[in-house]
Amino acid sequence: MSESSLHGARVVLLEARRESELASLVRRHGGEPVCVPALRELPCDCDADAARGVAAASEPGAVVVLATGVGLEGWLSAAHRAGSQDVLHAALQQATVVCRGPKPVAVLKREGLAAHVRAEPPHTSTELISALESVDVSGRPVVFVHDGGASRVVPEALAARGARLVEIRPYRWAPPEDPAALPALVEQILAGGIDVLAVTTQVQAQHLFDAAEAQTTVDRLRAALCDRVLVAAVGPTCAATLTRLGAPPHVVPESSKMGPLVLAIADALPAFRARRGD
Repeated sequence: MSESSLHGARVVLLEARRESELASLVRRHGGEPVCVPALRELPCDCDADAARGVAAASEPGAVVVLATGVGLEGWLSAAHRAGSQDVLHAALQQATVVCRGPKPVAVLKREGLAAHVRAEPPHTSTELISALESVDVSGRPVVFVHDGGASRVVPEALAARGARLVEIRPYRWAPPEDPAALPALVEQILAGGIDVLAVTTQVQAQHLFDAAEAQTTVDRLRAALCDRVLVAAVGPTCAATLTRLGAPPHVVPESSKMGPLVLAIADALPAFRARRGD
């Protein structure tokens, strides 16, 4: 791909945690990143659940299911505060550890630990449930570490199979710290000041539409995102949320990663601009 493949396109990035990495990719390929974090991660008081998780993971036959790397880091931090980090490390060495995506795998590796079962790409709850089908959870202690959305899909599937479930939610997703940021972005989109919207978690899309709903401009936002702004979703979960909200994405890369997302945007942009009459 040429360095100027985005040809100056103004690309909204709603990612908070990895804004710098994604913005660098957009700049590298000739785009202009417009960084408006649509969420923030707020720590939850999970010390009691974390302690129960350490105890459960230490039992014979325990299973640990990690939906997120940040969540695992939160559990490790809670164990450190309680002075039980060595117990947790030992538990994770003997338990069957199941990871949804590459981020918890990376945290485990950093800690000298390993995942035993990994969900297939694109690493949604569907693939995680499929991966768990190979793991016997009936009557066994299962620790589930949530991401910031705390979806009930996987925990309910585990409970239905007879797991003795302990859930840990180390953090939650909240709206951005600046309450004016998303309303201002909605106005910028409606005014034609944005070429591309890149969505990397489903909660980003929800928060953007919540802001438009509060401004009573949600129908205009949908129209703009369908017709005038190229909408890109990093993977099928984001794509499904955007579709539910009335703005199905024009671009979803085959691999749910930042690099392929930018490549897919650059590939789709010329035809999209031609259709718009640019």
